[in-house]
Amino acid sequence: MAKGPTPGHGPLTGVRVVELAGIGPGPFAAMLLADLGADVVRVDRPGGAGLGIDPASDLTNRNKRSVVLDLKSDEGPARVLDLVERADILIEGYRPGVAERLGVGPDACLARNPKLVYGRMTGWGQDGPLADRAGHDIAYIALTGTLSMIGSPDEPPTVPANLVGDYAGGSLYLVVGVLAALQHARTPGGSGQVVDAAIVDGAAHLATMIHGMLAAGSWQDRRGANLLDGGCPFYGTYATSDGGHMAVGPLEQQFYAEFVRLLGLAEAFPDRWDLARWDELRAAVTERFLTRTRTEWTEVFAGTDACVAPVLSLTEAPHHPHLAARSTFVEHGGLTQPAPAPRFSATPVSVRTGPALPGADTEAVAADWDVPALRPTPHD
Repeated sequence: MAKGPTPGHGPLTGVRVVELAGIGPGPFAAMLLADLGADVVRVDRPGGAGLGIDPASDLTNRNKRSVVLDLKSDEGPARVLDLVERADILIEGYRPGVAERLGVGPDACLARNPKLVYGRMTGWGQDGPLADRAGHDIAYIALTGTLSMIGSPDEPPTVPANLVGDYAGGSLYLVVGVLAALQHARTPGGSGQVVDAAIVDGAAHLATMIHGMLAAGSWQDRRGANLLDGGCPFYGTYATSDGGHMAVGPLEQQFYAEFVRLLGLAEAFPDRWDLARWDELRAAVTERFLTRTRTEWTEVFAGTDACVAPVLSLTEAPHHPHLAARSTFVEHGGLTQPAPAPRFSATPVSVRTGPALPGADTEAVAADWDVPALRPTPHD
């Protein structure tokens, strides 16, 4: 059944977004806007994205609606511009110049709607020597120095899934950018504009504090040698006797004191800043954690301020008592998924609808957005 816009479901209720279908950070950014209440219409291409993902399980398309348009046809770009005329934000993730060649670039869209916020999501950005090159998350965070910080010093850098580049450095910066630009567009005398969100820019920006520490001499430019990158014996992960792991992070003295007390190491290692004994401390902590299971250590540290937590898997996490109590994960349409975040006291957000199926909402969008030309022409 086609979905209509649902009023009053978040702080962005009333905001209209056109998403030109893509993969990765663009769809996630559009999902976040939809989670916050925006009416997001995804323009899918005939035949889908070709990634082999079942559209019914693609959670990044939840809370959205979908129409199918062929942007390489004579009518496709015109219909997108019809939607743009009624939209507040457009999101696209093509390589630089592709949207222009399709007839839906910034000039064409802003000519149709001068207040439009045109959000562009790429890895390398809209200009620079690599702008036209292909790439993926791992290359973007590699070039910015971000990847070099992650992992053990005697091993190659650890790949942090595609969370640091695509979603943290990409999607979240795009969302911040388009919402800031929307605020500007809605001020007296304000206008629409283009937001160039590049993963390399965002991933570099995420490391601002680290660059400050580097400049101050309190961060070494090598992996596994610093307070927050695994170089510190009381900030890292340790294996348990059953093959599980515990995450340890008692950085402050009072939390460290609780940590070593519960491990039975307080008398041997009272001073966390005795750097000459860090290797010895790490070995002792490693040995202690290997004496019990993850569940047993979780019970030992339960209810304390030792800053220790079990490392849970993706399927285990939704069942943790704290996350369950907060409904951090929800089930909708048979799919367990992270709930929308953050939370709002006056304009609560929720998972309203499952993943938008390609083209399923054409009739409803044509009516709600007053774009009758979206409706398929009946054949004689």
